Amino acid sequence: MKAKIRERLASVPALEAGFRDVAYIVDRRIATTVYLAHHLEKPILVEGPAGVGKTELAKATAEYLELPLIRLQCYEGLDEAKALYEWKYGKQLLYTQLLKDKLDDIISRKNGFQSAMEKLHQYDDIFFSWPFLEPRPLLKALQEKDGAVLLIDEVDKSDEEFEAFLLEILSDFQVSVPEIGTIRAATKPLVFLTSNNTRELSEALKRRCLHLFISFPEPALEREIVLRRVPGISERLTRQIVKFIQDVRELELKKVPSISETIDWARVLTILHAEVLAPALVRDTLNTFIKFEDDIAVVAEKIHQLTATAIRQ
Repeated sequence: MKAKIRERLASVPALEAGFRDVAYIVDRRIATTVYLAHHLEKPILVEGPAGVGKTELAKATAEYLELPLIRLQCYEGLDEAKALYEWKYGKQLLYTQLLKDKLDDIISRKNGFQSAMEKLHQYDDIFFSWPFLEPRPLLKALQEKDGAVLLIDEVDKSDEEFEAFLLEILSDFQVSVPEIGTIRAATKPLVFLTSNNTRELSEALKRRCLHLFISFPEPALEREIVLRRVPGISERLTRQIVKFIQDVRELELKKVPSISETIDWARVLTILHAEVLAPALVRDTLNTFIKFEDDIAVVAEKIHQLTATAIRQ
């Protein structure tokens, strides 16, 4: 398995081709960053606008390398118990009951107090051992024998305390469980952290990562993405869709359309058997890629102009 991964990460061109095989289109800069992250054993901090493919990059990497994708979705209040591990309290309670049923034998008078205490101490650590440990995403990623792709999604939504907790894992690929000790990665996972810049991340976190900013793609790249992700769509309609979306992104909107919304719109138009864009068709499907009523009004005012420009493609 490890030999196969090394082969698939043997060069940047191999990685570019591999991503295309799993329908994720990347430029050389993105492929180079993933290549270096593997060989340097460093996490990648992926930033950029929502919907440009940050999360999809981790998914595509896992698919191409045929590794399990382990995802930790971050949110305010996320703590160690939800991210790393927790104890199986139900199982502990059940075993406590079983032990209680045998207490009479353990501490019977004929054994004496000292003997009874010695026997009880034999059970001290039973309830805080591996059989009672419930691994959460971070620990699961470290336990994967052949490695994994660990996605820490929207890390900027977590608290600063949780961000600080991540530092040990990102530096040494190990965690400390007080009752068990230090747990080191069987095989170091390939780690992706994504951020939408909800808050500024610490320098300590950034220092441990390679930085990758994914912006909206150039027209040619976006056309290739649509053609790969929407089976059966014509090149002519693809050119018109991408031109329209690219021009809409230049408007003053609360939220500009993402790549994923470009793909959604292309799928909608193929379902409607569209061959070319038309103002009425665009107006009826605006809510596919414009998500605020005020933004819809802005685009609607320019819909004839935008459509006319797009169909000249």
